[in-house]
Amino acid sequence: MKKGYWVVAYRSISDQAALKEYARIAGPAIQAAGGKALVRTSDGIEARESGLQQRTVITEFESFAKAVAAYESDAYKAALQALGSAADRDFRIVDGLG
Repeated sequence: MKKGYWVVAYRSISDQAALKEYARIAGPAIQAAGGKALVRTSDGIEARESGLQQRTVITEFESFAKAVAAYESDAYKAALQALGSAADRDFRIVDGLG
C-alpha cells in the first residue's frame, strides 16, 4: 500500500510561543493518527530555486487516506487553532510512490 505524507514548508514564523503550543498539541494528535516524523528541522536546509531557509517538516502515514483523516481530526484541528496565524506555511498532503 502506498503511504501518505504531510510535507510542510514554513515561509515565516511570527510567534514562536504559538508555534511551541501548536507542537505540544499537534505531536500527540499526529502520533495518535499513526503519523511518524521523518524530517523536522530548521537547520540542515539547503534552499534552492524558490525555496526558503525555513522550518521544514515531513510526516509519514500508513496511507494517503490516513494522512487526510489525521489533518481533519478534532485533535489536529485543536493544534491548528493554537497555531492561528503564527506561521505562514505551504502544507501539502501527498500520495507516496509505492
